[in-house]
Formats: sequence, structure tokens, C-alpha cells
Amino acid sequence: MPNLTSAGQQLVQNLAQRHGVSEDAVMHMLVAVNNGNGSMAQFCHPEFGGSGQWMQGGMTMVSDLFNHQLKSLVNNLCSDIASQLANHQTSPFPSSFQSQSQGGGSMGSGQSSSLFEPDPATNWWPQDLGVPNAVGAQNNTRYAYFANSHRLAVTTGGDVWVYDTLDHNIGGFAQQQGSGGSITFTSQYGTVNLSTLPVVSRGGVPVTNEVAPAPPAAMPQSITSAPVPDASSNNNSQSNNPQPEPGTSAAGTAAEADVLDKLERLGALHDKGYVTDDEFAAKKAELLSRL
Repeated sequence: MPNLTSAGQQLVQNLAQRHGVSEDAVMHMLVAVNNGNGSMAQFCHPEFGGSGQWMQGGMTMVSDLFNHQLKSLVNNLCSDIASQLANHQTSPFPSSFQSQSQGGGSMGSGQSSSLFEPDPATNWWPQDLGVPNAVGAQNNTRYAYFANSHRLAVTTGGDVWVYDTLDHNIGGFAQQQGSGGSITFTSQYGTVNLSTLPVVSRGGVPVTNEVAPAPPAAMPQSITSAPVPDASSNNNSQSNNPQPEPGTSAAGTAAEADVLDKLERLGALHDKGYVTDDEFAAKKAELLSRL
């Protein structure tokens, strides 16, 4: 049961007095109508005769089919709640939901109301990003897409990674088969790997690298519809580093490896058309000068 703000608590008290039912019954119906995007509700409460359904426009069903007084009460209360919810939305209700689920995962448009306290478990992304245009979840991996600010937030239950989506209009996500499979998304440019997007921040700390890898996967996954951060970025990074050659310092070898890694990333961006020929040549020369 979500927690109410002071405005939400006052509304529940007012509606309880207006319709002659308990505050618990109003709270139950408020949550039900909110879950139905303000236009429908599925409820089960003794003051409403047990289970029933309500849909905006006059369709009301209660267990006692011929109790017209109870139907009128449910319809009036739900209609009143729907009107109040619309007046207290900090973002509009989504007109429709997209289904993208496996094992209980789902995605849909984000929305919020000033009647309810924000749930940290639900609103896990940095709050300065606002309300997402789409949210998704798969097991313990979740993402939130902010089309207007060109940002994508991804978490596996630990740090939150925020990516710059550049000029991509993201339409969906997928993970390649195999343990630690890379994450891809679809946009107007086709299928693109998540690791090619610039990382804006990790765990609230700004990242200055031009392009950073996706966060490590929390667990091996098969093909899923929700983004699972790429495990190939950090796993065994220390064991894969070559030993420095005689006469070469470890710091020098690490610096050279970093330059070569950035050159490979730059080449990949150039091949995909994200970097112009002039930008590629200038950045390449800069990186080679560090060797």
C-alpha cells in the first residue's frame, strides 16, 4: 500500500465524509483507480460488497448484481477519485501500456501523482531526470528511458548508470544470448550496442570518458526484453592485463593499453557514423601522440 502525502490524506478524509464510507475503503479504491490509470478499477473490499470492477463511463459491477444503491455508491466514489487523480497528476497518465515482460518483468510509461509519496524502490533513477517516458524490468535489472533529455538509466540493484542516448529514438531493448551477453537497443539507425553510448554518470558520480562500457551484469541471462548491463566491461579486467615488458613500467603499460582501447572505441564510433572523418582524424592524432 503506497504512502499518502498530506494532500492525499486530506483527500481521503474528505471523500470518506462525502460518500459515507470509511477512510480505509476510500484508500483501497484510491489505489485501485490509480492502478487503472484513472479510468478503471478492480477492487475487493467488504464495504463495496466484496470484489467488483468499475470503468469510467458508467460500467460498474459488484457482487450483489441487483444492488443498484451499491452500484451508484461505487460509481460516484470512483468517478470522484478519478477526477481528483487527474487534478493531482504531476505527469499525465499514459494513454496505453506496452508489454515487454518475461518472468514477471514489464515496461510502460512512467507517471506520478502528488497524492502519493515517491517510492524509492520504484523511482530508483536520479530524480533530476524527471519522469521517464518508458520504464522496464527483468529480474533485478531495470531501466528508465527519458526521451526529452536524451538519457537512459540502467541498474542491476547496485549503482545506477546513466547514458546519453544522443539522437537515438529508442524503441526497444534486447540481450544477446550467452552469459554476459551485450545489450542492444533499436532506434532509427537499426540495432545499436548499449556500450557505444557515452556514460554520463555512475552511482551519481559524473563520468568524463568519451564512451564507457555498460555496467556489469548481476547474473547470467538468456535473451530478455529488459536491458541487462554488459558483464564484459569489468570482469577479469585485472587478470587479462598483460605483464609489462622488461624495462617498461606498469604505469606506462597501463597508459598505452588505455590509449589503444580508446582508439578501438573511436574506430567503432567512426565505423557506425557517429564520428565524422575530420573528428576521427583529429582525435586519432591526439591519442597517438600519447604513445
